[in-house]
Amino acid sequence: MSNLSTTSDDILASARTLIMSGGYNGFSYADISKVVGIRKASIHHHFPSKVDLVRELVKRYREDGQTSVTVLEQSVPDALDILKVYANHWAKCIEDASRPYCVCALLASELPSLPPEVATEVTAFFRFISSWLASVMERGSTQGTLVLASAPEVEAEAFLATVYGAMLSARAYGKPEVFVTILQPALSRLTPTASH
Repeated sequence: MSNLSTTSDDILASARTLIMSGGYNGFSYADISKVVGIRKASIHHHFPSKVDLVRELVKRYREDGQTSVTVLEQSVPDALDILKVYANHWAKCIEDASRPYCVCALLASELPSLPPEVATEVTAFFRFISSWLASVMERGSTQGTLVLASAPEVEAEAFLATVYGAMLSARAYGKPEVFVTILQPALSRLTPTASH
């Protein structure tokens, strides 16, 4: 059974890489077949259709995010520090090119042309991140570790948009440091004056 699981994981990893470079419509099972070194029929055995494959990819991406958030919440009590860890995670991924761009962000840019089953998973990913960030903002405001100019939900969306916008700018300019340059003022704005 572990062999099947490994093959599925290889297929999903290959799909993620291919989506990152060409989007949803920029790859086929033939491309995955070449990368993973298995026949297209084997890919269909694991994922009967491309919709099934990408839906599973996004679902696992969200589940991994939920697990990471749980671990982060348990190990970092301070809301401002949580935001910094989150931003630093992406800064590191962009810098070492391990995940230079969020696969869900790329798919979100294609939302109008995605199959509904995939679009639903992408939207669910953003709802999860937004809801989590809103809870961090609310807790930080209550703790006095964050200064909010708007409601926690609005601040969460603004921070999320800043993270993903910074990710896009770093990609557009081909300069990982652009991400940190953009995120720093957003984090500073949320930081209580006494903490500066």
